[in-house]
Amino acid sequence: MRPYKRTRADSCKETRADSYKETRADSCKGTRADSKCFLTTGILGTSNGMTNVDTAELIKHSPRDRFFQRYENDVDKYGFNLASYAGGEKFIRFLYKKWFGVQIAGLENIPAKGSGVLFGNHSGALPFDGCLLYDGIVNYNPDPRRVRFLVTKFLLDAPVVGKFLSGFGAIPADYEVTTERLREKELLCIYPEAEKGTGKLFKDRYKLVEFHTGFVRAAIETGSPLIPIVTIGGDEIYPLLGNIKPLAKLLHAPYFPVTPFFPWLPFPLSIIPLPVKIMMCIWRPFKLKYPSEVANDADLAAEIASDIQSDIQAKVNDLLEIRTSPFSKWDMDKVNAYLENTKSYSPNMEKHRYQ
Repeated sequence: MRPYKRTRADSCKETRADSYKETRADSCKGTRADSKCFLTTGILGTSNGMTNVDTAELIKHSPRDRFFQRYENDVDKYGFNLASYAGGEKFIRFLYKKWFGVQIAGLENIPAKGSGVLFGNHSGALPFDGCLLYDGIVNYNPDPRRVRFLVTKFLLDAPVVGKFLSGFGAIPADYEVTTERLREKELLCIYPEAEKGTGKLFKDRYKLVEFHTGFVRAAIETGSPLIPIVTIGGDEIYPLLGNIKPLAKLLHAPYFPVTPFFPWLPFPLSIIPLPVKIMMCIWRPFKLKYPSEVANDADLAAEIASDIQSDIQAKVNDLLEIRTSPFSKWDMDKVNAYLENTKSYSPNMEKHRYQ
């Protein structure tokens, strides 16, 4: 395993190991002369090499400013709007920076334009993982863009929560909506475990359940790249001890969670998550080689989804080996070294991958 290369330690004390937690000035120093800026080891560089952060001009707008400018005139039929996003942003920012201390490796692998399917493991009883990823993209990616999360009808129809999620850009978990958005060159995040992932019992944490094939079919049908993400920490924020199925059925919910705190403690104490340190690892995009006509080949989609699930499970296991404690900050030097030395796909995927 190649060692992670730490550069410019004298002029940038925080590296990508600190989850891109730069201040506006720290994260935006550099020139835009060749317009190909990228984040590497936590400081901004150009296609000609590392920017001289001591003399570079400050970029006028932070990533968040550019995100708001990008969508300031956007009218969205699914409910996304900047006012709603800004309304919930402070809460998500608090969770990201203070409560969970989120760290992200590979944020530069999010494509700046075009369609794409982010996918990975899903957990947490209350699915904060998607919102935390989104917050990282908006605040620390040099070219932030909207992420469309597929959300169940139960959550979209829920009072307050549904409006919050729609305002953030969530869309119904519907295949036709998914392919429509991908054809419009949007970035989607699909968790193939769906509710079975977030509803896993604590004893089954980090054991992936069967991936549904919709994300594979949508990627093939629209020619969109797949972008793997692994999240560690979410399985422990709400230790799920049981599921009261009769109550879940009565409420038309996918599950009714029982944790050490819910439903025993009064609200809001019952829904406060444990402050587990969350890390997300994002690999480079890759494309499948098949024409859109085979998107409905159930056997092919199932084979690909199964191979991808096995690869994500292996990555989860490897990253758990790197972690020292659920409540300690990650050694991101080790995480970044792991990211650099692993491919986005398993050897079994070579036969399916576009060369």
